[in-house]
Amino acid sequence: MSKVDRTNKPRESEISIDASQLRPGVHVRLPMSWLEHGFIFNSFVISNEAQARQIAAMNLPQLFCDVKRSKVPPLPKLPDPPSTTQANDADEERERLAALKAEVIAEKRGRAMAMNKMRKRLDKAQDNYIDAARSVGSAFKSFIAEPKESFRQASDISERSAAALFADKDSAIVLITEKGRNDGHASHALSVMTLALLLAKQTGLPEEALHAIGVGALLHDIGKISFHSSILRNPARNKFEEAVYRTHCRVGYESALQAGGLSQAMLDIILHHHERINGSGFPDQLVGEEIMFASRLVAIVDRFDNLTNPIDCYSALSPSEALAMMWGKEKKLFDHNLLQLFVKTMGVYPPGSVVQLSDGRVGAVIASAPTEKPLSPQILLYEPSVPRSQAIILDLVKESSIKIERPLRLNERSEEELNYLLPRRRISWTFIEGQG
Repeated sequence: MSKVDRTNKPRESEISIDASQLRPGVHVRLPMSWLEHGFIFNSFVISNEAQARQIAAMNLPQLFCDVKRSKVPPLPKLPDPPSTTQANDADEERERLAALKAEVIAEKRGRAMAMNKMRKRLDKAQDNYIDAARSVGSAFKSFIAEPKESFRQASDISERSAAALFADKDSAIVLITEKGRNDGHASHALSVMTLALLLAKQTGLPEEALHAIGVGALLHDIGKISFHSSILRNPARNKFEEAVYRTHCRVGYESALQAGGLSQAMLDIILHHHERINGSGFPDQLVGEEIMFASRLVAIVDRFDNLTNPIDCYSALSPSEALAMMWGKEKKLFDHNLLQLFVKTMGVYPPGSVVQLSDGRVGAVIASAPTEKPLSPQILLYEPSVPRSQAIILDLVKESSIKIERPLRLNERSEEELNYLLPRRRISWTFIEGQG
């Protein structure tokens, strides 16, 4: 059964027009495949007379005008198309338009190459994550029976992951934020370790300290292994269940202490990653610098991942929303300098964020904004008429007329949008653990 061709039918707020009604300021949609014309988009506001002439030269039987998105109304319809002037002028115009079309098509090919390069980077980062997830799952399963071997595995995972992370920070962050839900211990542990290493690197800590933070972050929830899922997966725990849940810090600490081989920083991360600067945390209600630096750091990234990948996936915040909440409403709970550095490191709109642009379009952040332009990352646009292999990538530093209007929640977007923008969000780390 063939698909219904929806390109040749007017959409809501559209009217049918012909080429004689075009002028700068009119929003036009071309009822044809994106690959068949020389424009960057299928629908756009005509910016100059040259664009209007180029569309007219395509001799399309009908066009569509979105009156709500037009800056001016289309011209009145002429009874007959305008007559062609001298033949040589017409030939010159056709040659010019052909050259313009070739230039845009070359640009499309360039974008396809850029997408292919980005896809290879993400594939490599994903392979690293899958390999790490298998190892983490194995380490967690054997921790009680063979704690020393588990620690050795965790140490190895931290070293390998650090090398991959610092080689391609953006791809690693995209994979974390694409999860869209919490798929188990391995997923959360890998996310916290990755973000902890990223933040720790920005503080200028030496390699030895980075390694300790990486291992401690990877094992920070090791005390949850023996807990029943009714405790761990319940977002509305009663007082008794919450009291049991809060013992995971000390249970993990004591297990790790008995295993031996962990540094004081690693042990302290396991014990105190839920402490808060104002003394409202647990298990020891420590205040300020009573909490070790490494534990203060892991507390920040642990909270961030729990906000973006909570037990109830429908309450998940976008990365930018999570950062805004932590900075705006929870600032008193965390080390101010570390939290400020974390926000700066992640960017106002971290990779993997889905955002709405000032022109109404939706896209996903695929690369961090430069330090001097924190609100101008690179955006992969959702454009169904454009094959994803050639998806349009906007660099907002160069496209100064387009701004990010607001972040969007993943659970509020359609499957079609998410499959286009974040195709890797379906990765199930729980499934991967089961294969180890």
